[in-house]
Amino acid sequence: QVQLVESGGGLVQAGGSLRLSCAASGRISGINRMAWYRQAPGKQRELVAVFNSGGSTNYADSVKGRFTISRDNAKNTVYLQMDSLKPEDTAVYYCNAEVRTIQTIRLVTLDYWGQGTQVTVSS
Repeated sequence: QVQLVESGGGLVQAGGSLRLSCAASGRISGINRMAWYRQAPGKQRELVAVFNSGGSTNYADSVKGRFTISRDNAKNTVYLQMDSLKPEDTAVYYCNAEVRTIQTIRLVTLDYWGQGTQVTVSS
């Protein structure tokens, strides 16, 4: 089994900053991509940022220049530094990871999600 545990959400005023963390643990042979998604009330879940195994990163247009994704491979942890926050950034933020893990005797690649952490930006 593999678990993703997020932390770092909270309430912040517009213009402020927050740093989210997501640590993966369990039967991990390796991790390919790690990403952050978010879901605002009444809206679909959307990709915020992704850190690929090769080191490249991609961001949603709405967060470019304000958010930075980083990764510590030794700790199986991904971070999301969020600066210049806006009220429209308010959402539940979810960590996602594509993990190589052993099931029975086979190496498989599976997608895992964290439980989500609430980020609220007040105006």
